[in-house]
Amino acid sequence: MDDAAPALSRLLSIMARLRAPDGCPWDREQSFDTIAPYTIEEAYEVADAIARGDMPALQDELGDLLFQVVYHAQMAQEAGAFDFAAVARTISDKMIRRHPHVFGAADARDTAQQNAAWEVQKQAERAARAETGTLAGIPPALPALTRANKLARRAARVGFDWPDPDAVLDKLVEEVAELRAELPGAAPERMADELGDMLFVMVNLARKLDLDPEACLRAANAKFERRFNAMEARLTAEGQSLPDVGLDEMEATWQRVKAAERKDS
Repeated sequence: MDDAAPALSRLLSIMARLRAPDGCPWDREQSFDTIAPYTIEEAYEVADAIARGDMPALQDELGDLLFQVVYHAQMAQEAGAFDFAAVARTISDKMIRRHPHVFGAADARDTAQQNAAWEVQKQAERAARAETGTLAGIPPALPALTRANKLARRAARVGFDWPDPDAVLDKLVEEVAELRAELPGAAPERMADELGDMLFVMVNLARKLDLDPEACLRAANAKFERRFNAMEARLTAEGQSLPDVGLDEMEATWQRVKAAERKDS
């Protein structure tokens, strides 16, 4: 910890220099709105490094994410709103407030008790900000799967929930049937509505199975990408190109790739 303060001070100085009148033109032109997409992107790159178990990449990506925090804090300081020190104080105060069993006189808690106390504290904080209602305070800008998961979890805390995964699967079958009924000549908005219902139910299924829907979809994306690339490589090695190969041949090669993966696992 001894070298953390000077390292952070150096980073803050670099950020201030980039935004100075004689700094980098690109950095000077940015705003909260233009930087926000990069902040989101960097958070996902952190998650990707963690999923890959790549510690050198994680160190690098955490640095990129920290730089995003510093960037926003610098712009806020220029606007006279707050600075990086205020950000650090705010989160420190919040963590102390939310952990009285560590920093205060409250009794020790296990994980379940801490989760319950955490939610009570967050509810009180939302009330202090005049955010009322069970679903208050869930940011609309969250990725849709993540926000659906948070909405469903919040509703479940007051008893609005399916009893078990089987009940969610029954609901999914119902939603599939409703989408199928819309398919013949349905308006795009009707199909979008029914497909959205299906996706929301699937998020709830993941929740009931204690799975993260974002992580599940990321893994499925990675699996599809890996298998598609392997299929394409096999066909290319045989002197064939995908545009010239029929679906049957691609499916057969896809199945060979899957079989090879299972054999190697």
